[in-house]
Amino acid sequence: MFFVASKILGFITAPSNALALLGLLGAALAAFGFRGAGAAFMAVSVLGVAIAGLSPLGNLLLLPLEERFPRVEEGPAPAGIVVLGGSFDTIVAGSRQDVALTEAAERMTVVAELARRWPQARIVFTGGSGSMLFDGATEADLAERMFVSFGIARERITLEGASRNTVENARFTRDLVTPKPGERWLLVTSAYHMPRAIGCFRTADFPVEAWPVDYRTRGPEDAWRPFSSVGAGLRRVDIAVREWVGLVSYWLLGYVSAPLPRP
Repeated sequence: MFFVASKILGFITAPSNALALLGLLGAALAAFGFRGAGAAFMAVSVLGVAIAGLSPLGNLLLLPLEERFPRVEEGPAPAGIVVLGGSFDTIVAGSRQDVALTEAAERMTVVAELARRWPQARIVFTGGSGSMLFDGATEADLAERMFVSFGIARERITLEGASRNTVENARFTRDLVTPKPGERWLLVTSAYHMPRAIGCFRTADFPVEAWPVDYRTRGPEDAWRPFSSVGAGLRRVDIAVREWVGLVSYWLLGYVSAPLPRP
């Protein structure tokens, strides 16, 4: 139930969707004779698209998330490296019978380097299928193919393919790998997603250290950098708002202990 509700909430709260729906509502009102209200709704829709798409709003929303958990370079060799799903387009992969990566591909590509750097560490991938409407390949199946192509020995790889969200990533992975006290485990996911992921793993009683990748901003200097296309800016705002809504929702439901977990 939570999975379905989260998908519906995500669709409604995505600014690009909300602004488009607002414009359609305005057009419908105008068509049915409410021209003043319809024009107002459409004007707000167009203005909102322009502000969200061209202003630095997306960067301003993402920066606090991306800067929250820096990489922990120092320390003993990790017992394992946990890689969160979200890097594969499972629908396309299922149809094309090939690996199809998304813009979060760095979650996967960085594993080749980490596996060589720590040759004794277990490589754990967690991710099933996050699709609600279409069937496709599971991310775990695709991850196995990709890890093997990197030259990683199959006996080092552990796959968790049932989880559909970050809460399940943490719980199912903990149960699968049963981390021991004192072991060091790294968590690989997109930098903007790291606060929510760390929060979920803490609540699941699985201590992990952040290894963020897939940065969308260069750093604080992007706080005032506008976008050159509306599509690029809207995409950045959608990602940021989805993550903030996810954080607050998880906090209200008790899945994380704070609306913005600390390092």
